[in-house]
Amino acid sequence: MDPITRRLFIAGSTATLAVPALAQRRAVPVNPLVRQRADAQVFRHTDGWYYLTGSVPEYDRLVLRRSKTIAGLTTAKEAVLWRHEASGPRSGFLWAPELHLIDGRWIMYFAAGPSGGGEDVFRIRTYAVVCDGPDPMTGKWSVLGQLETPWDSFNLDSTSFVHRGTRYLAWAQREPGIETNSNLYLAPLATPLTLAAKPARLTVPTLPWEIRGYKVAEAPALLARNGRLFMTYSASATDARYCLGMLTAKDDADIMDPAVWAKSQQPVMKTSVAHRIYGPGHNSFTVDERGRDMLVFHARDYEAIKGDPLFDPNRHTRVQPIRYDAAGVPQFDPPVANGPVR
Repeated sequence: MDPITRRLFIAGSTATLAVPALAQRRAVPVNPLVRQRADAQVFRHTDGWYYLTGSVPEYDRLVLRRSKTIAGLTTAKEAVLWRHEASGPRSGFLWAPELHLIDGRWIMYFAAGPSGGGEDVFRIRTYAVVCDGPDPMTGKWSVLGQLETPWDSFNLDSTSFVHRGTRYLAWAQREPGIETNSNLYLAPLATPLTLAAKPARLTVPTLPWEIRGYKVAEAPALLARNGRLFMTYSASATDARYCLGMLTAKDDADIMDPAVWAKSQQPVMKTSVAHRIYGPGHNSFTVDERGRDMLVFHARDYEAIKGDPLFDPNRHTRVQPIRYDAAGVPQFDPPVANGPVR
């Protein structure tokens, strides 16, 4: 079992373009790292490649690219692994893919709904596709099945991680009887799509910054550092109000006990008007070539959106180094401005 964890527009003169071009030659990432790729996951695999996947604006396909450097992901060739089906429950929107190597097989989790218009397109459930070979870029991908949870309800944003020898799944779901859009859940896995125990409800959005526009806790991502587990998640509507919260538990705690997880009382990353980064969220974690922990997230570089934010295409993938305070707690805010990432 291989434990893999995961969830600038430049115009003008040649002189303006020179700095980003030089930065790329020096393998320095330039934000936005990849345009129009939301819900981005980047990780460095043991084969030395960085892999990136994310939601495309059309929500119609699962994609993957890779590079030997984070900076190289900007121009890396992108493979289409799988497309939505002509009809049925996976014929509409495809959201938030995540790639994992589980028991020697490449598996990509994603959320999907049916086509046809109306409210039914948001009948979103979690599925997985599986690769038939060792190279996820060139192998053939096929549907593995649907995630089995206790409720047949809206769910998405699955991420998997191994902690103390047990593989877990964390995800977002609407639970019957709780008037929220989604809460966060955790369970050990029996198989990639079946739970080995009753899920634990880790958090319900109740704080003012979690319920702006919608009552949302979604897109969990795990960072294990300094004797603790830090689980970030996204909250509120997907416009400039979107932000990151964080749950924290001790490494040796029973992580299936919701009481061991402490919730941040304020967002740990939010819109920065000064840096012109709006609605940061749906993050993942990776490590750069220098060994620094890196935050991967999406955000827009403008605030005004026409229509539904989900159909505004310009949620771009961004990266930045993670700082730690004296107590060893990761610090994410503020999101850095567009340009080379040092």
